[in-house]
Amino acid sequence: QVQLVESGGGLVQPGGSLRLSCAATTGFFSIYIMGWYRQAPGKQRELVAQVRPDGMTNYAVSVKGRSAISRDNAKNTVSLQMNSLRPEDTAVYYCNAIQGTNNYWGQGTQVTVSS
Repeated sequence: QVQLVESGGGLVQPGGSLRLSCAATTGFFSIYIMGWYRQAPGKQRELVAQVRPDGMTNYAVSVKGRSAISRDNAKNTVSLQMNSLRPEDTAVYYCNAIQGTNNYWGQGTQVTVSS
């Protein structure tokens, strides 16, 4: 069982930046595909960004160029730096870990972009 604990959410003005972090309790962090998803009210949960064990990344079109996902295998953490935030980025952001058929979620952290 892997526990994921997110931090870093909050209220930010349009155009601002935010950094989300996720700490994982596992001794095998480096083999997990780590990702960030988000879910806005009334919408389905969607992938924001993902980083594979080999360091390859992929991003949703809506955040590409404005966001950067990174992992620190020594600290068992994955982070998401988001810049030029827009009101439509408002959502609950979830940390995710995948390895084979195992799929784990954090409890989520609220990000609100509003003036």
